[in-house]
Amino acid sequence: MTTYTVYESVGMAESDNVTDYDLYDYSCQTEEKAMQHFHAVFLPVFYSLLFVLGVAANGLMITVLLRRRHFLRITEIYLLHLAVADLMLLFTFPFDAADAVTGWMFGKFMCKLTGLLKNINHLCGSFLLACIGFDRYLAIVHAISSIQIRQPKTVHLICILLWMVCLGFSVPNIVFLTVIRDETNVTNLFCFYYGYGIHANNWLHTNRVLNHLCFFVSLAVMAYCYIAIVGTLYKSQKNQAKQGAIRLALLITFVFCLCWLPYNITLLMNTLVELQLIQNVTCNYYTSLNSALEVTQCLGNFHCCLNPFLYAFVGVRFRNELIQLLCELGCGRVCLPLMTMRNNNQPSISEGAITTSTY
Repeated sequence: MTTYTVYESVGMAESDNVTDYDLYDYSCQTEEKAMQHFHAVFLPVFYSLLFVLGVAANGLMITVLLRRRHFLRITEIYLLHLAVADLMLLFTFPFDAADAVTGWMFGKFMCKLTGLLKNINHLCGSFLLACIGFDRYLAIVHAISSIQIRQPKTVHLICILLWMVCLGFSVPNIVFLTVIRDETNVTNLFCFYYGYGIHANNWLHTNRVLNHLCFFVSLAVMAYCYIAIVGTLYKSQKNQAKQGAIRLALLITFVFCLCWLPYNITLLMNTLVELQLIQNVTCNYYTSLNSALEVTQCLGNFHCCLNPFLYAFVGVRFRNELIQLLCELGCGRVCLPLMTMRNNNQPSISEGAITTSTY
């Protein structure tokens, strides 16, 4: 998908000499072959494992939350929507695993659908994480004054609005995503932004800007809210629960940065190269940048499996309900080690105060 793009936008610009271009072309193909093992072995295994782990974790979280859907707390409403968004992304992983080995063989409809689901997840997932951070900020820093604002009906309306906005921003993917054949190998198909020529390229860069803004704005909101939470808890009387809440707040922000910041920085560099704002780029540099983009994207996608553990499984109340659900399903062997943890208090950020039985 990127091979001939490199030749056209970078290779010809670098030199008009045919001999130099041939050497450049050979260098690009050599670097590209070095990534074949990564595509053929690592990506299918990685996305397959991620799919199984993610569906199990998010599926359990959704099941537990829906069992008491009429008594959900504010954060749990956001968690439910977040799990649904993550499941949408997880649905695309089997297609990515097959695409890494054989190329795209699922037709235009699935190409457009998977692209739509990925974009909705990237936008909605970041916004929901920011909403959770802001809700924790209101609950702890402004515990009394925010009581009227933090109502379930208000949260449901916010979530519906977020889904509508993210869907609106993602709809153009249906228009511009399409399937084409590789110029160097007619048996290989690619699913990418090729529909309507230059308009697809313009949307590709516009969509990247939207994703960058979504990520960095969400990150700024999370950082500010959790720093304020840590400051408020640090000034108040300390106990084990509050210290645990501080650690959890820092962990949430750190994991979000660790998973998605490398990808966004790499994608930004890639965009600057494609717009020729960074010039005199060698083939090795461009190929290495594309390789880094794929690796960092894998790291970012791993975040959808971590959300249930970070936001739900650390809560004593949620863990007890999970153990009860597993026992009802007949998973006795799984329940036994979990039962030993049942009485261990795991502090987390609760609804309006810091306790040891949240979510």
